[in-house]
Amino acid sequence: MEDTWTATAGPPDGRDNHTAVWTGTEMIIWGGGAFGMSTGGRYNPITDTWIATSTTNAPSARFSHTAVWTGTEMIVWGGTTWAYLTVFNTGGKYNPDTDSWTATNTSNDGGRYNPSTNAWMFTTTINAPDHRSSHSAVWTGTEMIVWGGTIDNNSVASTGGRYCAQSGPAPTPTPRVTPRPRPTPHPRP
Repeated sequence: MEDTWTATAGPPDGRDNHTAVWTGTEMIIWGGGAFGMSTGGRYNPITDTWIATSTTNAPSARFSHTAVWTGTEMIVWGGTTWAYLTVFNTGGKYNPDTDSWTATNTSNDGGRYNPSTNAWMFTTTINAPDHRSSHSAVWTGTEMIVWGGTIDNNSVASTGGRYCAQSGPAPTPTPRVTPRPRPTPHPRP
């Protein structure tokens, strides 16, 4: 089955500005919508089925939030409500094995979050990129890379930064090396 699309059966209510994470077997979506939602769903591509996520103890309705997969839980953080009336510094941890939510600690509105201890640690702001919204961030296993988004004057940023959470010097990225093709030998006369 190459280069084909298959419709998914029984999805949750339509939405945008939601998040999605991949667990290794399922896609979990949550939140989003024009006014913010506090619902989600788990999609299994093998069985082509959706299961609603629990709403008990789920974070309040929001969109434009962030979600990451830890290997056992989806962590949701931040976001906003309709017309940006509320910008959240709250979140939750969703465990698909138990279909349950646990609130994240809110003692800090930015920094490094440890899900096993439910605790925040401040991050340095030295050489940090300008504050921004609607940006993208990825975790490489050793660094967080932030790029793009909107800066205060509503200009679109073409900048970013790398944050190294470990002590000592920042790791040097290892470039992906593509083997060069061997030259084709010329036939001998």
